[in-house]
Amino acid sequence: MSGKIGVIIIDDSAITRSVIARELAKAGDIEVLAMAADALTARDLIQEKRPHVITLDLELPRMDGLTFLRRVIKYMPIPVIVCSSLTPAGCSKAMECLEAGACEVIGKPRAGAIGEWGAQLIELVRGAARARVERRMPAPVIPVLKPATPTPAVTIPTNVDSRKIIAIGSSTGGTEALRSILAALPLETPAVLMTQHMPEGFTKPFADRLNGLSRMDVREATDGEAVRPGLALLAPAGKHLRLARENGRYVARLSEGPAVKRHRPSVEVLFESVAQSAGAHAMGVILTGMGDDGADGMLSMAKAGAFTVAQDEASCVVFGMPKAAIQKGGVQRVGSLDQIPSLIRDFTTGAHLMAA
Repeated sequence: MSGKIGVIIIDDSAITRSVIARELAKAGDIEVLAMAADALTARDLIQEKRPHVITLDLELPRMDGLTFLRRVIKYMPIPVIVCSSLTPAGCSKAMECLEAGACEVIGKPRAGAIGEWGAQLIELVRGAARARVERRMPAPVIPVLKPATPTPAVTIPTNVDSRKIIAIGSSTGGTEALRSILAALPLETPAVLMTQHMPEGFTKPFADRLNGLSRMDVREATDGEAVRPGLALLAPAGKHLRLARENGRYVARLSEGPAVKRHRPSVEVLFESVAQSAGAHAMGVILTGMGDDGADGMLSMAKAGAFTVAQDEASCVVFGMPKAAIQKGGVQRVGSLDQIPSLIRDFTTGAHLMAA
């Protein structure tokens, strides 16, 4: 194999395989090693070619993509990018793929936007090639704590500081990181705002899944809604999420402005708004992901007096975003994924100030 990133394309559509191959060929550092129309053919090609990255369709003959992904992660851990149709069923399956160990999800190419789609795919392949993929047995069944539907406002104990805000940014590997963190947080947690890089159509089912395992009320953010303790809001794909303070209370604001750091939603936008609106009452957390989105915003939060935390390299799928934030000088604490819920609880009680 050359020094390029070797890719195998798995899709039952010859047209889609051709489009993916053509777009990846535009990158001088990526080489398409082979293409397969079904999972069993792909299995043999993977063993022969040893690619760095796989792109995987979900609807495949002879074995469905999700089953194949689980076998790849278990026996031949290779970074996988799922290429899925943006249908409700496709989004649900794609969420299962992320839980099973896929690095990224991208929708199928659409006529009229193939160039933009191809540029995004190239960046995803580059990021996936640097990802840490571990062998994974099938995930245990996690008990659902409440229905995966929006719930009415709940009564939060009065000792929870309503001025406190937690802002979290993530990308590659972030879906599982967010699942791990939110599942460990008590209901008595300050409001959480989250920006996770995801394609349009995926954030609503992802928020619903998070809601089903979290004690907090988790949902996709809507423009103008009140931000309160016990509530976690996820930025909708394609829209920036900002925190604003209006009439003495926090509200979520959404916008469709230009992409920032190549992303919409952007972690940068969220963190900058939290720095301005919450200042020293805020906590910023930057998780696994490629690129540097959020690094400048985290520095702004730190300068405003916020408590800032980055996930450590050992527990990241891709250390790019935390590393960039650390290098900018905006990170006060570095912790493993398992430690971050405890750091959030310290922020909730004020114990983080004792350790400063």
